[in-house]
Amino acid sequence: MKAILRSGFYCLAILLCLNIALPLRATNDDGEKTIVVSGFVKDKETKRALNSVNVTIQGTNIGTVTNAQGKFKLRIPVEDMNKMLEVSHIGYTNSLLPLNTEKTSNLSILLVPYTSALSEIIIYTNNPRQIVEDAIRKIPVNYSAKNNLLTAFYRETIQKRNRYIGVSEAIIDVYKTPYDNRNPDKDKVQIQKGRRIISQKSSDTLAVKLAGGPTLPIYMDVVKNENLFLNSDDLRYYDFWMEEPATINDKLQLVIGFRPMYETEIAMLRGKIFIDRDQLAITRAEFGLDMRDKAKAIQSILIRKPMGLRFHPQEMSYIVTYNTRDGKSHLNYVCNVIRFKCDWKKKLFSTGYSVNTEMVVTDRNDNNIKPIPSKEAFGNKDVFYDMVDNYWSENFWKDYNIIEPTESLENAVSKLKKQLD
Repeated sequence: MKAILRSGFYCLAILLCLNIALPLRATNDDGEKTIVVSGFVKDKETKRALNSVNVTIQGTNIGTVTNAQGKFKLRIPVEDMNKMLEVSHIGYTNSLLPLNTEKTSNLSILLVPYTSALSEIIIYTNNPRQIVEDAIRKIPVNYSAKNNLLTAFYRETIQKRNRYIGVSEAIIDVYKTPYDNRNPDKDKVQIQKGRRIISQKSSDTLAVKLAGGPTLPIYMDVVKNENLFLNSDDLRYYDFWMEEPATINDKLQLVIGFRPMYETEIAMLRGKIFIDRDQLAITRAEFGLDMRDKAKAIQSILIRKPMGLRFHPQEMSYIVTYNTRDGKSHLNYVCNVIRFKCDWKKKLFSTGYSVNTEMVVTDRNDNNIKPIPSKEAFGNKDVFYDMVDNYWSENFWKDYNIIEPTESLENAVSKLKKQLD
C-alpha cells in the first residue's frame, strides 16, 4: 500500500489543459454517424443538480457521467438511437428514457430518491468484516474473467485557492486482465490523445505535478488491486461497522464503514464500502488517507519538493465505482481529490492548492483483446503533464465521449487562452 500511495505528486513546475463543446452531429474517423444527446440531471424533490450520475445507453457499454452542474453530453451511434437512455445514481431510482432524434438537447431528467427499509439488513449487522471477506472471496465470480479494453476520459485540474491554474485531459485506453488474479501488474494504460493549457502568470511559478495520474484505473481499482487494502491480511488492521444502507441501480447496498484499528508505520485509509446485498459484489468505495499523523501523510503523498517549501496536506480522497453488465461488474468511475497548503520559510501566509482528477469509462470491449505493449504504456511514475502537448482546437475530441466541463472550467480556460495569446 505504501508504494501505491506514494504515487502522489511533487511540486516543481506548473501544468494545465482543457476541453470544449463539439458540434451536435458529426462523423467519426470510421465514417460512423453519431448523434449528440445532452441534458441535465436533478433531484426531483429538491431540484438540486446531481453530479457524477451515470448516463448510459441501455444494452451497450457507451456512457459518461454528469459534471458538477448535473450536465451531460453523450455521443451515440445512429443505430443505437432506438435504445433507452439509462440514468442511475446512488440513492435514487433508475430512470429510463426513450431516445428521440427530434429531441436530443437540453433533456431534463429528474431522479426520484429511493427509500429502503432498515429491517431488510438486520441479519447482517453483527459481523460487517465477515461481509467484506465474503465479498472478496466472490470477486472471481462477480467480475470479468476476460481481458478487457476500456476507453476512458481522464482529466486533471489544479487550482490555486479558487482559481484554476492548470487543466490537462486525455482519452486513454485501459487494458485490464481478468479479476481472478488480483495483481494489477499486467494492467496497462495508453494515452490515445491529450492536451494541456498553462497559466502564464509569474505568481503561479510554484508547480504541482501529479505522478501516475492516468494509472488511477489500475492502482485505485480496489477490487482488482489487492495491495491497496481489500485483502484478507490487511483487514485485521481495520475496524468495521454497518452504516445506513443505500441503493445503486435499484439494488440494496450494504454500506460498511472502516477505519484504522492500530498504529502502523505508514498512514492508513478510512472510508466506506458499498456491497450489493444479493450478489455480494463491491459496487462503490469512498476512502481517503488518514490525516491524523501529518508526518505519515506527507510520507505517503509527497515525492519531491523545492528546498525551503513547507508542505501541509489536508485531504487525499477517492471515489471508485463499478457498474454491472450481463451479470458481471466492471470499473466505471474514479475520482481523486488532493488538497494541501504550501508556504515558504520566513513567509507569514500559506497558499491553498487542490488537485482534482476524474476518470470515466466511456466504452468497453472484451472480444479478443491484446495487451498494450509495455513500451507504449503510461507508467505510475510518469507525469501526464509532460506527455501531452499544449494544443487546442474546437474539434479536438471529435466523437469521443468526455465529462462535460463546468461553466467555471470553461471560463477558466478562456482566461488561460488569453494569457497564451
